[in-house]
Amino acid sequence: MKIGLVSLGCPKNLVDGEVMLGYARQAGHEITADARDADVIVVNTCAFIDNAKQESIDTILEMAQHKRDGKRLVVTGCLAERYRDELKKEIPEIDAILGTGEVPGIVEAIQGKSEAGGWRRETGIAPLTFHPKAARSTKLEPHAAKLPTYIYDADTPRILTTPKHFAYVKIAEGCDYTCAFCIIPTLRGEYRSRTRDSIVAEARAMAERGVKELLLISQDTTFYGIDRQERGALAALLRQLNAIDGLEWIRMLYLYPTTIADDVLGAMAECEKVCRYVDLPLQHASADVLQRMRRPGNRQTYDKLQARIRDRVPGVTLRTTFIVGFPGETEAEFAELEGFVEDTGFDHIGVFTYSHEEGTRAHAVSDDVAAATKRKRRDRIMERQQRIVAGRQQSRLGNEVAVLIDGPSAEHELVLQGRLEGQAPDIDPVVYLTDCDPSVYGRGDLIRARVVGAQGYDLIASPVGPRA
Repeated sequence: MKIGLVSLGCPKNLVDGEVMLGYARQAGHEITADARDADVIVVNTCAFIDNAKQESIDTILEMAQHKRDGKRLVVTGCLAERYRDELKKEIPEIDAILGTGEVPGIVEAIQGKSEAGGWRRETGIAPLTFHPKAARSTKLEPHAAKLPTYIYDADTPRILTTPKHFAYVKIAEGCDYTCAFCIIPTLRGEYRSRTRDSIVAEARAMAERGVKELLLISQDTTFYGIDRQERGALAALLRQLNAIDGLEWIRMLYLYPTTIADDVLGAMAECEKVCRYVDLPLQHASADVLQRMRRPGNRQTYDKLQARIRDRVPGVTLRTTFIVGFPGETEAEFAELEGFVEDTGFDHIGVFTYSHEEGTRAHAVSDDVAAATKRKRRDRIMERQQRIVAGRQQSRLGNEVAVLIDGPSAEHELVLQGRLEGQAPDIDPVVYLTDCDPSVYGRGDLIRARVVGAQGYDLIASPVGPRA
């Protein structure tokens, strides 16, 4: 049969989708990028916040419209893990549902060898009421499920859906933290690291296939190996990956503030292929808000952390995310966050308005910051960040930089698009390359270019050499 996949949410979810495609092809099925042409449509869902849930529901309903002549619709991922019974009840077009720990079951779900919901575990999650365009709130009963334990390996079949020159490698799954706003431990289970040999074997195979940039991901990448009582596991992994021929960049995403050890920063500074890039979701700067969030640290400890990172890794790019409008956030607490952003001068930030999610610890308290206030606070932070970035962009004019080519720009086929070492795919700004022949450079080429201008958060550069 022809199998089509729609994967929503984060790169960690994307890897699950790629593994499901790998299992499907191993079983003899064909993969198609056109849902209308598929015999089986798989929707790999996200359920982290309200907007993600709504996008997942809308996508399921949209794909259900393609059902005809025996087509099957399979729903997988976090929304399936969280609202399995209600999804089947409210959207009867769904033929099978798989949770986050049931990835290997995709072949039987595709072939219809088990009834929809046949992979069901008791989750303890009360039903979610769906309406055509809106998901209403629900209550979470005490969680009594056996948590997911699945994680793929180097030998697991997988089909990459990213451009051929970069790929995500999930080095661990699950999370042991209890952040008040987060449902991930319930959906993904306890933290569990892959073995170093498994990750290195997968990385070598990817390099042989032409992958130039490896992005290491997990719910907390710097916790890697700690669950296995392996001291220095992440630094050792980085050094092994750095020795793999063919790779150009090794990038880590999702680092946690309390587990960034000096040996990891040392490996980042010393290994030429490890990107000097720290993705550090801090969530806030007010000590009181962080305490209510069940997050570690405060403004003072975060200042020390940033200073330590910049001291150990000269030229490092700092990226972070913040949540505004968390329950009880006062104007004074928000002002602390504003001051932190201004003083620190992050290279990239993302700001999210708090989403009141059932099943989280924060759901027990009142969501008392008005939606309009949340949006205004988000916009204030982003306006401040835009001014910071504008000044920094001007200081880069005339500099020579290394640029990894991603391919033709979506805006103009004669303009190439690429990224700096300090820019991750899909989440950070980009570099537009002008005054060059697109036929000369291919995806994955690492070239030298000179910065000649800026356009908002993005840079404009002109090639000065065939290779960095």
